[in-house]
Amino acid sequence: MKVAVLGAGAIGAYAGAALHRAGADVHLIARGPHLAAMRQHGVRVLSPRGDFTAHPRATDDPADVGPVDYVFLGLKANAYAACGPLIAPLLHERTAVVAAQNGIPWWYFHRHGGPYDGRRLQSVDPDGTVSAVLAPERAVGCVVYAATELQSPGVVRHLEGTRFSIGEPDRSLSTRCLDFGEAMRTGGLKCPVEEDLRGDIWVKLLGNISFNPISALARATMRQMCLHGGTRLVIETMMRETLSVAEALGCTVGVSVERRLAGAERVGDHRTSTLQDLERGKPLELDVLLAAVVELAEITGVQVPTLRTVHAISDLLALRSAA
Repeated sequence: MKVAVLGAGAIGAYAGAALHRAGADVHLIARGPHLAAMRQHGVRVLSPRGDFTAHPRATDDPADVGPVDYVFLGLKANAYAACGPLIAPLLHERTAVVAAQNGIPWWYFHRHGGPYDGRRLQSVDPDGTVSAVLAPERAVGCVVYAATELQSPGVVRHLEGTRFSIGEPDRSLSTRCLDFGEAMRTGGLKCPVEEDLRGDIWVKLLGNISFNPISALARATMRQMCLHGGTRLVIETMMRETLSVAEALGCTVGVSVERRLAGAERVGDHRTSTLQDLERGKPLELDVLLAAVVELAEITGVQVPTLRTVHAISDLLALRSAA
């Protein structure tokens, strides 16, 4: 099995190191000091489950890698439309793209069935620019429940969680999913192949759609948001509105708002990825988290006044931070 990790940051390098331990032919695609460190010292993973170092190949040029069986996409979703020159050298006729993204993916309605089958969301696939680069037929969905961060170039600190749930848009238990899941598990990670991954997408989104924009607006950690009564109420309302949209699309989410809030509070003083991006001057990945659900609410006729309000304010923050 030949795997390229495009966007080998904290999550990508962690997954790539595990796949390398499983015996896969792994190529990490990165740049800058992080690439230099991985080339010289490998990927060093610091984890409560035990530290280890893996030595997959690393490069900044996908042409050096050539076509692979799987591309593990570790880029932020707002970089997908522009990744064509990077991903093109990695593709052959059957290459699968395992997209480890938060929020609503560009392939969401691909082979969905029902009245919305094949529909394109402007917020996540503007004018079809993402689908033109990443054909939905190649997509294997991936919902990441692992928390990692780059402690320093080449050094990934694994904080908690090892689950990477994957699944096909058409809900089949395909050979390509089963094989990839087996390799991930052999490397020490949890990688269930879900018959309908969309349920997992909404479970993860319940937290991302609420905590991520609010954390950036308030410059607050998970614990701080949970302990502030007014903010906690806003987050709870956002979660309930999100559940209403999921239900209107025929998706039953197997977790309660109360359980989701309790889990977030246990995380403690963790800064969301959106807050970290804001502090580092990086683009904010809010379209797939918040704008997409507002668009889905318009499509389904669900009223989401709190989501609309937070979207309007956080969208202005994203525009100003990018200026």
